Amino acid sequence: MKVLTQARRDAIVAAAAEVFLEIGYERASMDEVARRAGGSKATLYKYFSSKETLFETVVRNYSARFLTEAANGLTQPEYQHLTLEQKLTRFGEDMLRVVACDNQALQIYRVVLGEAGHSDIGQLFLESGIRQSMEALAQEMSAAMERGELAPANPMLRAIQFTTLVKAETEVLFFLREMPDFSEEKVSEMVANGLRIFLNGAVTKTE
Repeated sequence: MKVLTQARRDAIVAAAAEVFLEIGYERASMDEVARRAGGSKATLYKYFSSKETLFETVVRNYSARFLTEAANGLTQPEYQHLTLEQKLTRFGEDMLRVVACDNQALQIYRVVLGEAGHSDIGQLFLESGIRQSMEALAQEMSAAMERGELAPANPMLRAIQFTTLVKAETEVLFFLREMPDFSEEKVSEMVANGLRIFLNGAVTKTE
């Protein structure tokens, strides 16, 4: 009996990522993933019970990883003494670090956007850690409302509004053939721009 190993699992996930990127989720097959990974389909199914669970793992390992890490940071002890602005700055920078560090993660997100209208890929994407991360951010928004730091509103809506503003400058990337490189400084600038609008709005303040 073959022993399941982390190295073998990682190789399968890497091979699957290549397949999903090249031919999309719908056209991808477990046979092709097994071929790329250099093993049998029987072995592949010992690690992943279906194409859906394999895709969820690919998304967790690549596209959802940065958002998940950002959400996990909210519960860390060092976060507790920070102001709301500082917490959201860290969250935004951790979330957007994907554009500076992982082009493959962005490409997988492209696959999701391209196929979401005619398959279950969008739902799989949400369930791969995205929904949990947004719920964690919504809890932080709710706590800020209770402290009087944010006006009363739907916490999840506020979480969505914040992340949308922070990544606003990256949306055009998914329409380009080649994605540009972003520095850590540019990521910080984009987060600051989005956070400023989220906290203060875009209108001129009058006395």
